[in-house]
Amino acid sequence: SLDKYNAMAAMTTALPNFQQISISNFTHSYGNSYGNGEDPDEDRAEIYANFTTHDITIISNFRKLRCLDLGRTRLNGRYPFLFNFPLLQQLKINCYYLKFDLDMLAGLPLLEELYCHDNQFLTGNINSLRVLKDTLEKVTISFSPRVQGNFMDLADFPRLRTLTLRETSVTGDIRNIGEGDFPSLKSLTLPKGVYGGTGYEFQHISDGPDIAMAVNSIKKQRPSLLIESWHASLSEDSPDWYGLDDEFDEYYGDDRGAFPSPPLHVRLVTAGSRVGYQWESADGEHPCEVNWLDPEPHRESSDYEKYIRELRVIERQVRFFRGFQQPPSRDAFNVRLRNFVENM
Repeated sequence: SLDKYNAMAAMTTALPNFQQISISNFTHSYGNSYGNGEDPDEDRAEIYANFTTHDITIISNFRKLRCLDLGRTRLNGRYPFLFNFPLLQQLKINCYYLKFDLDMLAGLPLLEELYCHDNQFLTGNINSLRVLKDTLEKVTISFSPRVQGNFMDLADFPRLRTLTLRETSVTGDIRNIGEGDFPSLKSLTLPKGVYGGTGYEFQHISDGPDIAMAVNSIKKQRPSLLIESWHASLSEDSPDWYGLDDEFDEYYGDDRGAFPSPPLHVRLVTAGSRVGYQWESADGEHPCEVNWLDPEPHRESSDYEKYIRELRVIERQVRFFRGFQQPPSRDAFNVRLRNFVENM
């Protein structure tokens, strides 16, 4: 709000040693905005051309800033001063039109936590983060498609505990992770451009098991590592890919979501300590039967009761594709779908 901005302006003089600042839009003061930076997006700038502008550079007076949160502000263009806080430890940026490059983070030599979300004008290669190798503990860069590089460039960061690169253009191969890489990592989310990343698209149904086993191998190597919401999918460019045939339109028109879709997506499943993978439909509602990668726990093991309990839950979810451990052929799928329609 405008009142908060005015209070912050006063603090630059009264409390120059302030260590934490959170900047947001003038949500309750319509007609106010921050001034454009260098090289602003012209269409965006025109929208707010008649707004009263306020000087965002006043925060540069907080030379002892430790935490800076730029959440959904109307910042438009480049603001180099934002990356010149020598004591900053945590930086959060969620500004669609803010233009900056990862190499600008060199001006934050003590940075420990970096959160960048939905920054469409963020550019650079993640190897630019190597200047922060000895300080970075958490790196989250998501929905920032212009960020490139190989995730393995961060493999020797000794303190890195969280690495999230969802919806970026980062590439690599999880099979390259060795036992000595990422020594402190606890949570890993990689984009689909990485072999084994979340949402990775493969070219043949026969590739699915290898990808699932590669991800499972990393989990076995690092039992405490969280690989969140992992899945992979058969590419629509694949010769193996197929969708719902037009014949089913007569039942529900264009509402194809009313039918089970082909199970062309792979995810890992666990029952107790036992890990396997399942093929499933795009909505996750219709899985095939599990392909187990581990042997069944011994009946006398401490894990056996938990395994049986969770196994029953998994088995109850298998309905439409019962009897299939991998995607059926197009013909076999259509036969089962016709039977499903006739018995509705």
